[in-house]
Amino acid sequence: MSNAPTPAGDSAATGPQFLGTRIRGLRKRRGMTLSELATQAELTAGYISQLERNLAYPSIPALFNIARSLGVTIQWFFASEATTAPEDNGYVVRKNSRLSVHYEDGIVDQLLTPQPNRQLEILHSRFPPGTYSQQSYSHEGEEAGYLLSGSFELWVGDRHFQLAEGDSFSFSSQEPHRYGNPGEVDAVVIWVITPPTF
Repeated sequence: MSNAPTPAGDSAATGPQFLGTRIRGLRKRRGMTLSELATQAELTAGYISQLERNLAYPSIPALFNIARSLGVTIQWFFASEATTAPEDNGYVVRKNSRLSVHYEDGIVDQLLTPQPNRQLEILHSRFPPGTYSQQSYSHEGEEAGYLLSGSFELWVGDRHFQLAEGDSFSFSSQEPHRYGNPGEVDAVVIWVITPPTF
């Protein structure tokens, strides 16, 4: 499991740098210590410290637990250095101005719906070969997905599914779920989540 931030010359490097700053800033605004956040998020203080100092990427369930403990959704942590044209604001997301969040092992989510969101959010997720959300998690709402490319595994409750390019899926987000890429090429998934609780 590689948690090292991307080299500074890589455009993806803005993801973890921004993320650690956002986590630390929000934690301090909430008046929480590292230890308090760690206890609420069921993580270690050392792990959260690494995230805040931009020394590691979070796992998807870890960031979800941190967000829940801080009273926000993961969407709050999405970052981009691109600006939105005033005429697009609230309606259009251009490819070069997508907000993104980077997780451990090179998994990247990009937000395809504009902020502020309405009743749903759409994500573009890229999973490098062999990457998984190792722990199941659940939240309010429903979600659906479409596998644009690659192969994908999905666990929902006790059910396990193998998906191929062109397959789609849907389930209640309240059921514990996890997923990953068993293939040898990137898996690209388009997710639709309503309401935007992720």
